[in-house]
Amino acid sequence: MASLGDIGLAAAINLLSALTFLIAFAVLRIQPINDRVYFPKWYLKGLRTSPLHSGAFVSKFVNLDFNSYIRFLNWMPAALQMPEPELIDHAGLDSAVYLRIYLLGLKIFVPIALLAFSVIVPVNWTNDTLKRSNLVYSSIDKLSISNIPLGSNRFWTHLVMAYAFTFWTCYILKREYQIIATMRLHFLASERRRPDQFTVLVRNVPPDPDESVSELVEHFFLVNHPDHYLTHQVIYNAKKLSSLVAKKKKKQNWLDYYQLKYSRNQTERPTKKTGFLGLCGNRVDAIDFYTDEIDKLSKEIELEREKVIKDPKSIMPAAFVSFRTRWGAAVCAQTQQSRNPTTWLTEWAPEPRDVYWNNMAIPYVSLTIRRLIVAVAFFFLTFFFMIPIAFVQSLANIEGIEKAAPFLRAFIEIPFIKSFIQGFLPGIALKIFLIFLPTILMIMSKFEGFISTSALERRSATRYYIFQFINVFLGSIITGTAFQQLDKFIHQSANEIPKTIGVSIPMKATFFITYIMVDGWAGCAGEILRLKPLIFYHLKNTFLVKTEKDREEAMDPGTIGFNTGEPQIQLYFLLGLVYAVVTPFLLPYIIVFFGFAYVVYRHQIINVYNQEYESAAAFWPDVHGRIIFALVISQLLLMGLLSTKEASNSTPLLITLPVLTIWFHRFCKGRYEPAFIRHPLQEAMMKDTLERAREPNFNLKEFLQSAYIHPVFKGSDEDSESEAMSEEGEQEPVLVQTKRQSRKNTPAPSKHSSSLSSPLHESADKHLRP
Repeated sequence: MASLGDIGLAAAINLLSALTFLIAFAVLRIQPINDRVYFPKWYLKGLRTSPLHSGAFVSKFVNLDFNSYIRFLNWMPAALQMPEPELIDHAGLDSAVYLRIYLLGLKIFVPIALLAFSVIVPVNWTNDTLKRSNLVYSSIDKLSISNIPLGSNRFWTHLVMAYAFTFWTCYILKREYQIIATMRLHFLASERRRPDQFTVLVRNVPPDPDESVSELVEHFFLVNHPDHYLTHQVIYNAKKLSSLVAKKKKKQNWLDYYQLKYSRNQTERPTKKTGFLGLCGNRVDAIDFYTDEIDKLSKEIELEREKVIKDPKSIMPAAFVSFRTRWGAAVCAQTQQSRNPTTWLTEWAPEPRDVYWNNMAIPYVSLTIRRLIVAVAFFFLTFFFMIPIAFVQSLANIEGIEKAAPFLRAFIEIPFIKSFIQGFLPGIALKIFLIFLPTILMIMSKFEGFISTSALERRSATRYYIFQFINVFLGSIITGTAFQQLDKFIHQSANEIPKTIGVSIPMKATFFITYIMVDGWAGCAGEILRLKPLIFYHLKNTFLVKTEKDREEAMDPGTIGFNTGEPQIQLYFLLGLVYAVVTPFLLPYIIVFFGFAYVVYRHQIINVYNQEYESAAAFWPDVHGRIIFALVISQLLLMGLLSTKEASNSTPLLITLPVLTIWFHRFCKGRYEPAFIRHPLQEAMMKDTLERAREPNFNLKEFLQSAYIHPVFKGSDEDSESEAMSEEGEQEPVLVQTKRQSRKNTPAPSKHSSSLSSPLHESADKHLRP
């Protein structure tokens, strides 16, 4: 039988592993040779120089300042010193709000833990129900609701606490939603001019036999947004061109390497073999070889670029359309453009860094089919994963293993082995099963056709959370119960099985405590150690780095990883809310995780991560919604548990809680969510007016003209389109003659519109047809 001592020893093992990681990090981070691994963000900002370039030879690689080893934990207070406004300027609003998720966990669970240990734990502990039963249980279960006898009036305590915890959680959630919505609006209002503030993405442009997509887009917006339309950029299917550009970049990298090598030793020109991986074939002059290869690729790229620009089949029925004002862009992005609601679909354009160009060439009409395919694939992935989860859960209980394999009893009963199996092995085994899941889910999201990295990460995060809820949470409870109580199920009547399951739900707290320690505590310490980036950096720096640019790419600062990090945090919210009333003993472990993770990730955001995009905290409605979901699940599970406890008087009162929680969610959704999905016209007009007063002569067209050009076109030496746009920089848009020769596809004007006979209205009629 597991005891509090076993859990304490397991906690000690995980604390020791976390402390080992932290000490290793403290030593490695102060070594000059590792400076680019642990402070890459400052290098990318140009605010830090390599210590390898100065000082004595030994001091370039090893830190000889012994005082710095004594102060090995000074990174913790340093991580907390930067105030939030400065952090937003340094790392962006997304990073600052992501950190607030950890603070939200502390705000919710610290008061809940204090109340639970003051009220619920004494009520649970002062019973001997489990001791008189034949169930397999641990000492921790004696602190849980399982130790309350059937029909006891003590269940009223748990009912009252459920209401108190729900009201407190909702209060904190509302307050945080309000704060972050205000932060978002302030950030957008005070932010510098960005191309996405003036640009919308137009999709499903209807085909026209007489006009190209570019001409059609220009005419449509000149007619329907005459005072605000500025310019546009059509979207090309440039996959082959992208591969050629990537190939040229690789060749250029080798040329830079050999030129650098020759500049250091001009007595002998470098050579290479032309065969497989440079291991065989004729030996030639390396600089001449790569110069010729690059020239050939440049010609191929130029031909392919001209082909893409001129071939109508390479132009997708979509475009980035930019406006003179934020107000004009907001009106276009948030309104229906055509009488046919399936054409001329508009949405806010992602910022240029956020665009996922590989998906821009996917036809809009295929997106529904793609999402159906992915939904079916995700269903099978989620539910077939239950098989290995069930096996992992069988390791979570010593008694279960001893019953299945009695010959291992003597070995398993060794205290260290027993603590290792219960406190470390189940969590690490589950972590190994989940290690490849984020990559699979991201591939699914890319197949669905999302056109921004932020949208890809948010969709992957949603699926990851669903997967963890079904497999890690529900799977652990259901399969764990089945393995633990299989013998009892066989030898009892059918109407007793629901009671056994109900009692066994809180008994899985032991497994989840070990999971929090392995995944949370040791996982955070492993994150700050950055062992994988450290090894890869030194391998690349030794064998692959040829130029300073290569060294920058080898640093690999990484990002927050919203698609994996946020669902993991949400699992801890779910565990905390579910077990707050059932087994409060789990709460301190979650509080330690939130506190430790906040410090670790604050340090990483300040010194390491280089965020790929800025969405101005657009993900917060997802965070809020998942916590609400966890709250409702905790209430439903408590209702199910109390129904097995013959608490018929108190159970019906719990029905009100999910109803109130869902109502609260709808209130927050209506009150605060619009700030995350729409841009107020009032704010847009204020920003436009302010900028016009400050910079009346600013050339916005020049600022926007190349923002949404495909990266492969930006790399060209002479881009004819860019030149043409530059020449027109100061020209006012004018109505252009349509190239249509026929109006047979245009509906005849009705008797109510026959008076609209001007050329402008004729053009409008043509472009507004379904």
